[in-house]
Amino acid sequence: MSKDKAVFLDRDGVLNKSYKFRPPNTPEELILLPGVPEAIRRLNAAGYLVFVVTNQGGVGLGYMTQETLDAIHAKLVQEVAKGGGSFTAIAACTHKPKEGCSCRKPKPGLILDLAERYNVDLGASFMVGDRDVDLQAGRAAGTRTILIKSREKTEEPADYTCRSLLEASELILSLDSSRPLEDGVEG
Repeated sequence: MSKDKAVFLDRDGVLNKSYKFRPPNTPEELILLPGVPEAIRRLNAAGYLVFVVTNQGGVGLGYMTQETLDAIHAKLVQEVAKGGGSFTAIAACTHKPKEGCSCRKPKPGLILDLAERYNVDLGASFMVGDRDVDLQAGRAAGTRTILIKSREKTEEPADYTCRSLLEASELILSLDSSRPLEDGVEG
């Protein structure tokens, strides 16, 4: 059985606006960045599985309940669907930041778990994020990495750098169309 290609997306700063350096804490605070639904729709149409992998330690720290996080993600799904896009799954690490779990980025646990569950070819996939921890998680999982330039200071080298998720989706699709066919089979 052939494996699927995927795009793993960080949430805050890639899909939605952050408030200074904190994530939205209520569904009302969730505001998508420009072009996000279109980018996801294009990736879906090109056959990519699209996942959200996000650190949400605020749940473990008690700043937010799991129910509130679920409501924020329900709004995210709804807003993206209005633009014709959909997520395959949303995975969040809700452990406290210093808890030592294997799922909190920069560790690749969320990506590896989704890849196993959904039969993903990590070498044909991308991790898109705006922080070093996103790039480190993607690299550790074996994906190519795309940095979305933001106010975040980053030191980790990325395979590619873009200004937005829409620009990143265009890059992914252009790289995909230029990939040689393996054994004459289209991917």
